[in-house]
Amino acid sequence: MNSLDTLNRLYGIPGLIEFLEEPNGLIHIAVTSAQASARISLQGAQIIQWTPQGEKPIIWLSDAATFRPGKSIRGGAPICWPWFGPHATRADFPAHGFARTLSWEMLTAATQPDGTVRIALHLPPDAMPKDQWPHDTTLECHFTIGTQLEVNLVTHNRSAHSLPLSQALHTYFRIGDIRQIQLTGLEDCPYLDKTLNGLHATQQGAVHFSQETDRIYLNSQRDILIEDPVLQRRIRITKSGSASTVVWNPWIEKSTKMGDMGDEGYLTMVCVENANAADDTIQLAPGQVHHLRVCYRSEPLA
Repeated sequence: MNSLDTLNRLYGIPGLIEFLEEPNGLIHIAVTSAQASARISLQGAQIIQWTPQGEKPIIWLSDAATFRPGKSIRGGAPICWPWFGPHATRADFPAHGFARTLSWEMLTAATQPDGTVRIALHLPPDAMPKDQWPHDTTLECHFTIGTQLEVNLVTHNRSAHSLPLSQALHTYFRIGDIRQIQLTGLEDCPYLDKTLNGLHATQQGAVHFSQETDRIYLNSQRDILIEDPVLQRRIRITKSGSASTVVWNPWIEKSTKMGDMGDEGYLTMVCVENANAADDTIQLAPGQVHHLRVCYRSEPLA
């Protein structure tokens, strides 16, 4: 089903939706509409580019990103599922789960009366490694691409028992300079500081950056704004189905050891991740469906 010719024949729309193949075999969905352009990798159902027409890119992708089968892509919005961070009991299982490095399949691709483009993908159940996830679940990701970007990650527990689920949309945003932005909307939220062994603290005022930052904010359900004086915009993040937010920037020392961040790439990115993590881990009841929804839009900085 994921052959290039078949995908373009079944789901391509001339001048709007096209499937392209990288030299290493990875396939991307390219969307170009009157409202926005975007690219989604079928590996991981990972959106790696979204740019509203007339604006600078909203999503950050590393200049040094590698596109190799089975390897995570540095940038975009990786899907962390069905666990966030290291596995709770198995250190040999991949960090952030397996969904971001497996090949997903198309469900639908269509235009809407309002000019947006909707694309839906799913991770085939037989592709999920049963030794890591022996549960009967389905996983879909729905994208609505236009002047704003909407993502809906849908998990359906089809088994006869409840299961633990932690997850995140690990979105990298393009910014002008990490040292000059601020995040608002997290004021007074408790958080776990992963750079200090999970120290509990409470956010005082806006979030600013002057060093490595890796925090899980709890009870965070308000809109979050990335206020960027260099690019003269704010990015508004609205979510549902998530009560935790991860904020991350590796800073200089860690960035240079990563290999795929690019020269000073950390200066032009910040991750604000809508998540179910830490105390927000979900117990998904038999038959229950969970939606992790997020909407991104750009606004002029007044």
